[in-house]
Amino acid sequence: MTHWTLDSIHAALPAIEQELARTAAERDKAGGHAAEQKELLRQNGLLLLVVPKEYGGIGASWSETLAIVRRIARVDSAMAHLLAFQTLQLSGVLSYGSDEQRALYLRETVALNHWWGNSANPADPRLMATEKDGGLILQGIKGFCSGTLGSHRLLTTALHQPSGKILIAVLPTAREGITVHDDWDPIGQRQTDSTSVSYEQVRLEWSEVLFRPDAVSTPFLTLRGVVAQLILVNLYLGMAEGAFEHARDYTLNQGRPWFAAGVQRAADDPYVIHRYAEMHLQIRAARALADEAGVELDKVWRIGPELVAEQRGRAALAVAEAKVLAHRTALAVGQDVFDVCGARATKATLGLDRFWRNARTHTLHDPIDYKLRDVGRYALEHVLPEPTLYS
Repeated sequence: MTHWTLDSIHAALPAIEQELARTAAERDKAGGHAAEQKELLRQNGLLLLVVPKEYGGIGASWSETLAIVRRIARVDSAMAHLLAFQTLQLSGVLSYGSDEQRALYLRETVALNHWWGNSANPADPRLMATEKDGGLILQGIKGFCSGTLGSHRLLTTALHQPSGKILIAVLPTAREGITVHDDWDPIGQRQTDSTSVSYEQVRLEWSEVLFRPDAVSTPFLTLRGVVAQLILVNLYLGMAEGAFEHARDYTLNQGRPWFAAGVQRAADDPYVIHRYAEMHLQIRAARALADEAGVELDKVWRIGPELVAEQRGRAALAVAEAKVLAHRTALAVGQDVFDVCGARATKATLGLDRFWRNARTHTLHDPIDYKLRDVGRYALEHVLPEPTLYS
């Protein structure tokens, strides 16, 4: 097995980005499963970024990992989404798993270099876990299960009956009774395989449960929600940066000035320059908060189980602030690029619209108004965000 390092991944990234960019617009239009592109990420070690070195992984920090996610999102936000959600599932094993479970699942991930799928959508309560014969039976369905197609393992949540409390577990995707459906047909993020997954009398052993329904949560265990939100921040920011760079290239090489501008180049049009300044500043501000939030997450993650509520709350606040700016920036830049590029830039083969469509689709993950509520409460009364699965 190849031994990848963070340095080797960074060395490979330019070629990976170039290859993804080559077909990104065409694949975005076609949708479907991007098996070839997923294999490209797998073969270059990116699936093992957050696996600690003690288990044979790369041991990258969250800041280092999400910087790579952001780079890939500039050229292909669907592949960045899949990579980011790979790390999110592994974060669940890292935080919730016992020593034995971490060793089992993380070493297997390194040995097989396999993809994880997300079946842990906390907003979907339709999957039930009922006790039977010393184990559990899963029955129901989960929606928005990114990366399930082609995965080897699933991280899932279910409601335990009769307690009604949540449990978190790991299952092989190929287990009898699990069906991954081909029902993902959105306007954006079309290659994230965010399908529904149904469970028909699926056996689950207690040894596969990472977080039991009678377990007590802690500030550290709730960090997975903060990780998930910072993942979204970096995906949105990458989309904005990608849209900006595509528009910039178009303006410099294909753009035409408006007749009333009195200039020979679109790049010399004062209104075009003004719009680029606005987009640049939006991205700069969003990037600064995203990077600051990454440093904060790294700090609290390193504290581990001894993390206290205030430390966790400050990390959640930093991520909420970054989320608001990244959300707004991705949508604004995705729209404004057409104002600086003009009518010819709407040509379908250019695929410039995909940046806005992808941002619009993914920014609906959870309502931005609740991030503003958290930020506003802190700004007004210095009340830190309360732990939820989305904050």
